[in-house]
Amino acid sequence: MAGAQDLFDPIVMADDRFHGEGYQEGYEEGSSLGIIEGRRHGTLHGAKIGSEIGCYQGFAFAWRCLLNSCATEKDSRKMKVLESLIGMIQKFPYDDPTYATLHEDLDRIRGKFKQLCSLLNVQPDFKISAGGSGLSF
Repeated sequence: MAGAQDLFDPIVMADDRFHGEGYQEGYEEGSSLGIIEGRRHGTLHGAKIGSEIGCYQGFAFAWRCLLNSCATEKDSRKMKVLESLIGMIQKFPYDDPTYATLHEDLDRIRGKFKQLCSLLNVQPDFKISAGGSGLSF
């Protein structure tokens, strides 16, 4: 009788075996797809942040040239804020996605940009949306 029961064990245990094999195959497939999707998502958001920082940097460099060419005593505060913004942009960790305060630093740069626009009396139409960031005047 024990031999007959051993004969049917593979049939009875097939459900458990197939469940385990299916789980393992699904886990491996999901892991590889998750890595691909995560890389694509990270690349997209990294490009958006880079584009936004690039807009701020171009804006700051252009205004530094303009203010240096016709600087007055009134412009000293503007230059101080402008240099502060440029310094923050240059210290931004472009190549370290694990940087702990990346979003906080990005928010500080945005705040400094808004402060500079207020001092310069410039009204940029800057929007961050799902489609990306855009800067227009």
